[in-house]
This record gives sequence, C-alpha cells and structure tokens, in this order.
Amino acid sequence: MTRVALLGARILSGGVWYDHHALVMADGRVQAIVPATQVPHDVGHEALDGGALLPGFIDTQVNGGGGVLLNDAPTVEGVGAIAAAHRRFGTTGFLPTLISDELEKVARAIAAVDDAIAAKIPGVLGIHIEGPFLNAQKRGIHDASKFRRLDREAVTLLSSLKHGKTLVTLAPELCEAGLIAALVERGVVVAAGHTLATYEQMQAAFAEGMRGATHLFNAMTQLDSRAPGVVGAALESHSCISGIIVDGHHVSPASLRVALKARGPGGLMLVTDAMASVGANIERFTLFGQTITVANGALRGPEGQLAGSHLDMASAVRNATAMMGIDLATASRMASATPALFLGLEDSHGVLAPGRKADLVHLDDALQVTATWVDGVRYSSIA
Repeated sequence: MTRVALLGARILSGGVWYDHHALVMADGRVQAIVPATQVPHDVGHEALDGGALLPGFIDTQVNGGGGVLLNDAPTVEGVGAIAAAHRRFGTTGFLPTLISDELEKVARAIAAVDDAIAAKIPGVLGIHIEGPFLNAQKRGIHDASKFRRLDREAVTLLSSLKHGKTLVTLAPELCEAGLIAALVERGVVVAAGHTLATYEQMQAAFAEGMRGATHLFNAMTQLDSRAPGVVGAALESHSCISGIIVDGHHVSPASLRVALKARGPGGLMLVTDAMASVGANIERFTLFGQTITVANGALRGPEGQLAGSHLDMASAVRNATAMMGIDLATASRMASATPALFLGLEDSHGVLAPGRKADLVHLDDALQVTATWVDGVRYSSIA
C-alpha cells in the first residue's frame, strides 16, 4: 500500500478549513487529515503551492465535452472523452447526460455507460436521461419530435443500468399515476424538468418519490402569486434538491440568491448542462441538425435560444461565489456534498474525510484548477 500526503494547501473537510495540515491517502481513499508536522516519515510527500484542497466536483448534468456529445457518441470512447474534458476542470464524478432521443439511443447510452463503469473510466457515476418524457411547450433546445409518454416498457428500460446511478428528468404532469413511484422503487432518481406542472402536480410527484428539479427556473412553470408552479414547489420542499446553472445567462444572480435563501446550500447543487464545446477549441457544433454557436460565453441555437451551456464546474464555483455572495466552502458544498447527497452517494463521495474516496481538486488563490485526483490518481490541470 502506497501512502501519499498532500501538503501546502488549506484543506476543506466537512465545511471546516484546516491550515498547516496534510491529507494522507492510500488505495484510492482518504486515510487521514493530520497536522503537517505529524505526517509519518514513510509516507510520500507531494507539495502544493498554497491554494485550497477541496472535494472533487460532482456534476449531474453533462451533455458533452471535449468536442463530443453523448447523443452523437453513445460509446465507451465517447463517455471517456467527455470525462477527460471535464476532469481538467475539477470534475471527479459526473453523469453523462442524454438529451431527448429515440428509445433505441437511450438503450445504447445506458449500455455505453455500463461498459464505461466496468472499464473503470475515472469519474463516471451513472447516467442522466433528460427526456424524451418532456412537455413540448417547454422543450427548450430539445427535439420535440422525439418526445413520448412514459409507460411501463420505458420504466423497464430506464431502470436497466447495472452499475452506477440513473437520474431521469421528466415532466410529471404527463406521467400516469404510479409510474414515478415505479422508477423510484427500481432505484432511479427522478427530477422534474421541461415541464408545465402545477404546484399540485409537483406535490403528487413528490409523494411518489420524485426528489429533484432540473436546471431550476429554466423550462418550467414559475412562482406566481396564486400558482406557485414548479419553482414554488421546489423551493418550498425540504427534500427536493435542485440543479442550478450559474453561468450568468440562464438565471439572474438575484433569482439565484433568492433560491439560496429559500433552500440553502443543502438544497441547491451546481450543474453545468455542458455541451461539446467545453474543453474543446470549437465555436460551433451541430445538435439534431441545428447549428449551436458559442456567443459571449453562452451557447445559442439558430433562433437565439439557450442550448445547454459552455460552463465547466470550476467556473460554476467561481461564479457562485461572485453572483450568489457566498464563500468558497459554501460553493464547494453545492458542487460536491449536495450532489453526492442527491445521488445517494453521501457515504463515499463529496467530503474529504477518512474512508471517503480520494476524489480531490486543488485550486490556486484565483480559484483556478491546478490538479485533480480521482481515486487518488493525479490528473493534469487545464493549463
């Protein structure tokens, strides 16, 4: 067993900062956080030049990266390319995300993620299937011709992943009673998104076990005086965890701050909704025959509509501190511990503590990534 101690950076563990300490890891796990002067002599040392050592980021919505979209490349190689692109930005765990497509493509994507996990591609935690069980009136950039109703056959397909976690985003108002519960009973995490659900329909879905909202505020019914909608239901719920895209384009900083006051960092998780352009030197790509263009840090479709994001998790963390007025520890929780809780991985991921996975990210004083570790293995930074 080879043990390595990381020294020279502040260490965030359970919301507490440790100065002049070392993190000791071995066999892909954190062994201890000890004063730097108490690191055993037989432990290898790796010096970090200041900055902060945080739990690796967990992103539950990653459509693509490195020039690859999961819809175009539902293969082990495609998943691996997306993982490598985002790992450079501190993402140590993620859900490759399939945008609404034919059920045959859904099956291929599930098989590819299963194979990627079996092949031990670093950071693959499962799959996010975003549609095709969505509301056409809130389709966003999705191809509404792919949309369909959820049925028992689809429940069987959606719950067929053998390894890892499955997240399904759907429009609860279009689901027959009992089908959300059927997914939940099979271990699927269910979230509302691209939906016209009423507050009452959200309550019924929560009662069946739904526990998330996908990209809060976007493509859903808003909070109104006499119609609280999806946003009102999500912000009121004590169990719902909502993903938020903090890129300065999808949601007003004021709305982000209101959501944080309502739910706190334990009810909001940072997501990227990243597309193929992240980690790639490209200015445009094609999605379902539409040209998507990078413009002023956002991705836009032919009619100017937002089309996913050009966001990485390190940028999301920096943006959260600036736009939401929070400290790094709080942003880190929203990028790591909260998504781990959402996926049911809180006992192994999201916090730097003895026995947890050695998934780490080191940020310099400007909150730029200098190194990332997955299962204790160091990977290069974005430089």
